[in-house]
This record gives sequence, C-alpha cells and structure tokens, in this order.
Amino acid sequence: MKNSIALILLLAFSFGFSQSKFSKTEAEKFQKQINSEYADAKTSPLMEEDLKTFKTLDFYPIDGKYFVNAKFEKAVNEKVFEMKTTGTRTPQYIKYGTLSFTINGVSMKLNVYRNIELSKQKEYKDHLFLPFSDLTCGKESYIGGRYIDLKIPKGKTIAVDFNQAYNPYCAYNHKYSCPLVPLENDLKVEIKAGVKTFH
Repeated sequence: MKNSIALILLLAFSFGFSQSKFSKTEAEKFQKQINSEYADAKTSPLMEEDLKTFKTLDFYPIDGKYFVNAKFEKAVNEKVFEMKTTGTRTPQYIKYGTLSFTINGVSMKLNVYRNIELSKQKEYKDHLFLPFSDLTCGKESYIGGRYIDLKIPKGKTIAVDFNQAYNPYCAYNHKYSCPLVPLENDLKVEIKAGVKTFH
C-alpha cells in the first residue's frame, strides 16, 4: 500500500494550479499544508524517529522569479512507458507534453507526464506529474530530484511555481518506491525554490 501512495505524493495540493501570476500566499499555504501532513502520523512519510522531533521542513525562501507561465505543447503519438522507480515497481506513464520557459534569462524545457492508473480516478483525471532535477540536487536539495503537481491546462500556457516543488517520499523513508526523474528533465541550472534536502 505504501508503494502505491508514494506516487500520489501530496496530490491533495489543489491550490496554485490555475493561477497565472505569482502569489506568495499560495506558496506559504503550500508550506503550511506540507508541514501539517508531515507532522501527522496518519499522513506522514517520515520514519518514526524523525516524526517524534519533526517541526518543519527546510524550504528555500519564497521567490517570485521561480514562478513561470510556461508555454505548453501537447505531445502527439506518445506511447505508454514504464517509469523506473527506486524500487521494483514500474508504474505506467505517458509523456503528456513539453513546457518551455525562462528563468534568470535561461531558456529551459521540461516534459510533463500523466500516470495511467491515476488518470482513471475521477479526482486525478486532470493531474500532471512534473519531476525534475537541477544543479542543487545532492547539495542543498534532495539528490534524486523533486516533483511538482500540475493540472492539464485549458490553453497553451501552464503556471508552474517551483516554490511548490517537493521531495519524493523516499527522501524521508527507504520503505517507499518513487519515480526516478527522467534524464531529459535534468536542468543545468540551480532552482533555489521549494523544499530542501532533509537532514
């Protein structure tokens, strides 16, 4: 059971999906929500000993420059594939589209994916999965990269707030099996936003 819910990391975060301009309040709400989930033994991925002393995750300072309205290009004729994970599970995904955006004057692209099983559930039918790694990984942020939850956009742009990037559950507990960031989603820049490494 733990393996299956590891995929759905914090999908309860429904805020921030449709905004088109940066909101510090939304980023603060994200931090408050994730801290509250991690402090609760029923929803926390933390190991028992870490949960006992948990106060807050470590976040980068909220910064509006890490909020982008990315150009969204829907993928065509993509095949379903098995995404590698930290465990033996190989959940099925499909590349749903490509996001193009600029941060600090640097043009970047990231692929966004759709989980086949999850998309069959009514509440997640519009959910998109954005895994990425960057030059902070293994230093200030988790070595395995981070995730952002998005919703299928209605138009040609999609709001992405890197201040709401979070770690896979396996960053906190080896019992979980988490999708590995595809090589094409490795950014050659530092994204100093979102959740930092634990410990």
